[in-house]
Amino acid sequence: MEQTHTLDGASVTEQQQAAEVETLVRDLARAARSAQRVLARMRTGEKAAALMAAAAALRAAAPQILAANAQDIAAGEARGLSGAMLDRLRLDDKRLEGIAAAIENVARLPDPVGQEIDRSTALAGMTLVRRRIPIGLIGIIYESRPNVTADAAALCVMSGNAALLRGGSEAVHSNRAIAAALASGLASAGVPAEAVQLIPTQDREAVGAMLRAAGLVDMIVPRGGKSLVERVQNDARVPVLAHLDGICHTYIHAAADPAMAKALALNAKMRRTGICGAMETLLLDAAFPASQDVVAALLDAGCELRGDARAQALDPRIKPATAEDWDTEYLDAILSVAVVDGVDAAMEHIARHSSGHTEAIVTQDQAVADRFLAEVDSAIVMHNASTQFADGGEFGLGAEIGIATGRLHARGPVALEGLTTYKWQVLGSGQTRA
Repeated sequence: MEQTHTLDGASVTEQQQAAEVETLVRDLARAARSAQRVLARMRTGEKAAALMAAAAALRAAAPQILAANAQDIAAGEARGLSGAMLDRLRLDDKRLEGIAAAIENVARLPDPVGQEIDRSTALAGMTLVRRRIPIGLIGIIYESRPNVTADAAALCVMSGNAALLRGGSEAVHSNRAIAAALASGLASAGVPAEAVQLIPTQDREAVGAMLRAAGLVDMIVPRGGKSLVERVQNDARVPVLAHLDGICHTYIHAAADPAMAKALALNAKMRRTGICGAMETLLLDAAFPASQDVVAALLDAGCELRGDARAQALDPRIKPATAEDWDTEYLDAILSVAVVDGVDAAMEHIARHSSGHTEAIVTQDQAVADRFLAEVDSAIVMHNASTQFADGGEFGLGAEIGIATGRLHARGPVALEGLTTYKWQVLGSGQTRA
């Protein structure tokens, strides 16, 4: 087909394709909003039963889902995806069972919809009640992790929201197989099919269409790399719940237990290097006596260390850190290391370089721990625990739709409560205003 070009350089056919994608997304969003009104009226038991059916359907479809995932892994390897990206993408029997179990965990959680937040009496004698309600239609844009398809669907259904999902091209076959299984299970229990939809195109215009869908999409949640999240935050005309990076710090204080410090540092970095809760910077107190043992354990475990001059003096295998290292989310077996003079220096380093995700202190000094917990301004702050616990499932939330690092609406792991807003109910007895 011959293409004619407009003044902005785009061909007529390209503009037609973009218009078609825009129409597709808006039609899906309208259908989802209609379905959400039905979902919002469903009782807790009905939503829970639908999620149990979805988990059962996911297990029944395991052979098809794993075969689809194998296609994605093969394509990812051919494209040269990093080991961390492939780890995020990969599914096996254990991980798939974990996804199904997470759906069931969400089904068992207290339903926030309809909960009374507080009750008071107005000056005129009316009773004022704030009550939780669903947000409406949640758009989720995500990369790599096919489990997000299930987690997002489960959390949205249980909180009475519809979900419009747009997964990344690297997980396209896995996402479609998971979404098909979930749709089958949910529909069998009475949830409208349009309540959870996976956008059926990988055209990048679909993301732009979601971001422009003010009045149809009520909130966007991006989960992916820095470029995706920055694009969403820059272009969205819809409220966004997001975090850019997971630059997580662990500070080993002078009064840390050496064995605990080593175990926590190894786990925080090496358990899974490709998750947003993985430690990316280790801060060692200059007065901590076992710093050499900690860095040696990390190096021996296969982690590359990049340090400042004092950190390099601890072990000749530590490479020099650049200025960029302190602001890098590696998502790999690479760690930046700095030696600091006390808790104030540690908190100052964190304030300069943290992305506001998760920070941890290791110490037996409770007073120092209390200062760190109170003064470090991140969404999650830990004492004597691995940053790898920065996860909605580990927090007892069943699953999470993401970890928010902003200060408005929700912060930290966002699960059921974070997917609700509230309305005021005013109960009068004939009051009129003078």
